[in-house]
Amino acid sequence: MKITFLGTGTSQGIPIIGSDHPVCLSNNPKDKRLRVSVLVEWRNYTFVIDCGPDFRQQMLRANVSKIDGIIFTHEHADHTMGLDDIRPFFFRQGDIPLYAHSRVFKALEKRFDYIFEAENKYPSAPSVVKKNIENAPFKAGDLEVIPIDGLHHKLQVFGFRFEKFAYLTDMKTVSDREMEKLNNLEVLVVNALREREHVSHFTLSEALAFIEKVKPKRAYLTHISHHLGLHDEVQQKLPENVFLAYDNLQITI
Repeated sequence: MKITFLGTGTSQGIPIIGSDHPVCLSNNPKDKRLRVSVLVEWRNYTFVIDCGPDFRQQMLRANVSKIDGIIFTHEHADHTMGLDDIRPFFFRQGDIPLYAHSRVFKALEKRFDYIFEAENKYPSAPSVVKKNIENAPFKAGDLEVIPIDGLHHKLQVFGFRFEKFAYLTDMKTVSDREMEKLNNLEVLVVNALREREHVSHFTLSEALAFIEKVKPKRAYLTHISHHLGLHDEVQQKLPENVFLAYDNLQITI
């Protein structure tokens, strides 16, 4: 299985428009972060988790020519607003499968009504296949995917486990029962926004404590704010099996 980090930034991305913060002014490519998303590939399958406003740019940069579906963690704009850019895939492949909680589909149907409407549809609008997911395993391609239920402040969000890999973003609270789904991982990806407390995201210390409980062989931090600091400086402070993810990073499991 190959994982490509398409974006590792927070909702505004890094650099933030108009900011003179040192991280936003950094020339290090690892400090430039698009909105958070990953590409998961195995055998002949290609799935994307979330498609934010940078989706088109991410697909071009990663040279993705086909997708077997998009899996959504939740409905916030930085995770969904690139949906219109599935059109090139739709023109080549036909209807694109979307996997999401029913609540997330309601939000998508409101924002992208022209995609979901059944009558008088504009000819160039893409079409999708809705696959509702709840807190129970589901199939993506030939793999069983296990949702990890959590809270983003008071909003329900899903993380996902694919065999020995798990991806969690925008998490603030995960119950012990849900954490049991994360035993025996090779790789865990989890959000770590900044060091200072935040109402809806793990801080760095909270993310490290979560990793210590889960005990994966390797862990990668994502959904990173400029307030966390410069990539190279933060990496030096992390445990030896914990890594600060960056855009275009590829790992294999």
